[in-house]
Amino acid sequence: MKSASLPLLALRLRQFLLGLLTAAFMLPVLAVFASWWSIGDPASLQILREMAQTVLPDYIGTTLILCGAVGFGVVAVGLSTAVAVTLFEFPGRRFFEWALLLPLAMPAYVVAYAYTDFLQFSGPLQTALRAGLSLEGRVFPEIRNTAGAAWVFTFALYPYVYLLVRTALGENASHLMEAARLLGAPLRRRILQIALPLARPAVAAGMALALMETLADYGVSSYFGIQTFTAGIYKAWLSMDNRIAAAQLATMLLVLVALLLSLERRAQRRMRFSTSKGARTGSIEGRAVALQGRQIGIAWLVCGLPVLLGFGLPVLFMLRPLAADWSVLSWGQFLGWSWNSLRLGVISAALAVALAMLLAFGLRSRPDRSTRLAVQLVSLGYAVPGAVIVVGLLLPVGWVQAAWPDSGIGYALTATSVGLVWAYLVRFCAVALQSVQSGYARIPQSYDDSARMLGARGWRLLRRVHWPLLKRSTAAAALLVFVDVMKELPATMVLRPFDSDTLAVVAYQLARDERLGEAALPSLALVLVGLLPVVLLSRTLRGSAR
Repeated sequence: MKSASLPLLALRLRQFLLGLLTAAFMLPVLAVFASWWSIGDPASLQILREMAQTVLPDYIGTTLILCGAVGFGVVAVGLSTAVAVTLFEFPGRRFFEWALLLPLAMPAYVVAYAYTDFLQFSGPLQTALRAGLSLEGRVFPEIRNTAGAAWVFTFALYPYVYLLVRTALGENASHLMEAARLLGAPLRRRILQIALPLARPAVAAGMALALMETLADYGVSSYFGIQTFTAGIYKAWLSMDNRIAAAQLATMLLVLVALLLSLERRAQRRMRFSTSKGARTGSIEGRAVALQGRQIGIAWLVCGLPVLLGFGLPVLFMLRPLAADWSVLSWGQFLGWSWNSLRLGVISAALAVALAMLLAFGLRSRPDRSTRLAVQLVSLGYAVPGAVIVVGLLLPVGWVQAAWPDSGIGYALTATSVGLVWAYLVRFCAVALQSVQSGYARIPQSYDDSARMLGARGWRLLRRVHWPLLKRSTAAAALLVFVDVMKELPATMVLRPFDSDTLAVVAYQLARDERLGEAALPSLALVLVGLLPVVLLSRTLRGSAR
């Protein structure tokens, strides 16, 4: 009787811990939606009316225009580059295959700082042109507007579309393109009627990911002074000191993100449905059409411009002020900012990987409804913008402090790194979970059955069998979370403890104060860190192609 109750007690304890973990991850979203319970309050209704009459139309219009322009841009650039390197053979194709991933290392707000420093009225380009042409006015239009933001996002985020389309064409199109060629179909028809329709789900998924990043951005929209939902959330919270307005704007932003997430999930399902089991990744490369003469120049232009505009020029623009004066920043301050970023990145990466391992192991050992629900909810965290997480964490703090003024919860979440690490885990644990689950997918279930027959169960199974096979996946997960934490700006800017600035926050503050030369060093450090997952991704793609 007593021994029979132990498994039931362990099951109840496991379900309780899963529920507690899920509640911790879903608290920001639930708190934001809970703010609408006060909709019957006259003050809340007045806030809604005022926003509807003043700022809300601008937020909606600017956000939709920006998303439309970015969606068109990333599809045009990502699709054309993926088709070029996948379906055609030309000198330099191997270089462009991985070089087109380099803009992934550039945070969008760093690209914005670099272009602003070079193209603004007092920048070197316009100054030189005015001197040479004897002009006094502006030579180029202002970049700090919605069109400039769309430019920045397009060349910073097109790799999402490029990567998915390149993978889809390499996996699905090879045998069909070859069959159409043998049947006499010309190249133009093969591309338009076979390759592009097969890539349509990948295009939709990549565009949805790029638009989710656009909606979640704060650095570019705030620095360029455009009225997006994310900028409005921080303006309502920090400038107007209106938590209800910030929460309601956060809810509207979350609804837009949910629509994009549903589009991305639907496109991913269509990608899996259209994948042919007989196709081999990279098999199309042996049948790529060889380009000659002028066609090679066009291919270089199509593939080279995105790399130049999304990575090469921004790096050169940031190196220029540093080359002119290396003493613009004290190395002591820079090392302090770097240490704060590294510390937060390492702690968050370790915790995210540990939680991802526990969830993935629990799902593999007991795939019941509660475990699957917990994994699904945690996996949604990456789609939640940092601004929503900030509002969702600070709202309950205000409620608790109003009810229990001496609770100390406000100090614990805002004066220490607890709240910031919590926000990082909500946002980026999904990245670690996806990588660990992909590692588990390569471990046959027969390994578990054999280990159990030999007496290895529970934690011993995880430690002796799974962990040695998951080392590479967990290392990749830790690296991805570490880099994402280093680059994260919205949550870090609000939740960081006093006197604990990170590289991302300092780069934003210096650029906001028009000290763009001083912002170059922390920005370049973030780019250097961002190159690590790009190198890992390019090596993975080359290995899968072989």
